[in-house]
Amino acid sequence: MIARILPGCVAAAESYGDEPAAGLFPEESRLTAAMSDVRRREFATVRHCARRAALRIGVPPAPLLPGPRGAPQWPHGIVGSMTHCRGYRAAALARSDHVRGVGIDAEPHQALPEGMLERIALPGEQAQQRVLQRLNDSVRWDRLLFCAKEAVYKVWSPLTRAWLGFHEASISIAPDDGTGAGTFRVRVLRAVPEGAHGEVPTVLRGTWLAHRHLLLAAIVVPRDPATP
Repeated sequence: MIARILPGCVAAAESYGDEPAAGLFPEESRLTAAMSDVRRREFATVRHCARRAALRIGVPPAPLLPGPRGAPQWPHGIVGSMTHCRGYRAAALARSDHVRGVGIDAEPHQALPEGMLERIALPGEQAQQRVLQRLNDSVRWDRLLFCAKEAVYKVWSPLTRAWLGFHEASISIAPDDGTGAGTFRVRVLRAVPEGAHGEVPTVLRGTWLAHRHLLLAAIVVPRDPATP
């Protein structure tokens, strides 16, 4: 499913539940000692997805340890993103000579908790939500906005080594194309910090999908802006 909203240069793998065959490297196992059984299975399965995706681009299995901000530390020459929510785990990876950054997020297709939209959305985004709701009330647009903002952070943080708050990115979501998929445009509102990995775009484009009980969002920053 996630492959529907990713370009061909990005390899992806997904699972709709915990994988009994999902194993961990010793370094990863040590991190799970204090986790609940549910969290441990989730941790292992999403890494199993990442290793399956890595094999598709010729990268052998390796430990995937979280970095200082919790994002996975990928093998040299690889960029990627992982996501998990109830009933879904996925990973998307690409070679860094083709892609500079990948961000994916999955969320349950349910409304956000009461009051959360106001916490994550700028005034213009809140106005857009009302328009989208009138156009198509079968999509939980508030949750999709949250999903897109999570994907933005997963791209921004590895490129800049910096935090990005919900109100530091403005997102414009295009209605679906009749297939449950669509696009969105991101304008990052904060300056790129010193120490960023090269030139970091402040305008990003992403894709989204509403399918069954899930919402997915993906952003890929190509190495060459002309790459489709």
